[in-house]
Amino acid sequence: MTSRITGGAEETVRIRRADARDAKRLTRLVRSSRAYEGPYAAMVAGYRVGPDYIETHEVYVAVGAGERLLGFYALLLGPAELDLMFVADDAQGLGIGRRLVAHMTDRARAAGLDRVRVVSHPPAEGFYRSVGAIRTGTARANPPAVLWDRPELEIPVPPR
Repeated sequence: MTSRITGGAEETVRIRRADARDAKRLTRLVRSSRAYEGPYAAMVAGYRVGPDYIETHEVYVAVGAGERLLGFYALLLGPAELDLMFVADDAQGLGIGRRLVAHMTDRARAAGLDRVRVVSHPPAEGFYRSVGAIRTGTARANPPAVLWDRPELEIPVPPR
């Protein structure tokens, strides 16, 4: 999937399957995300996206010129869940998240899924709702790993 974005300069965006060589860059993107500053920092401080995770799950990256990492997502197929989705801080507001969700929905459809569960970072709930997710409940805090309740949503996967 290739398209163009405009954010100061026009850039071609391509979504491709991640491979083991992407692991360090994905880990760095997770750990440096401004969305996880302050009280949320502990959640990603030691987080690692390893090569084994990438090889086991449906992990896709959005890249720009020179393979610049713009964002990524990880779709778990059983049970269906959007496990990770991050957009680089400097690429937010350019439609990368929407493109990743559209790509994820296509991959879910191809796998025969009719919905995908999302346990959202609380500040990201509005984004997920804006792309069609429906709030289904609340995932309760699970200390020490997660110290706050999180919105639980589903993204419908309509048939083609």
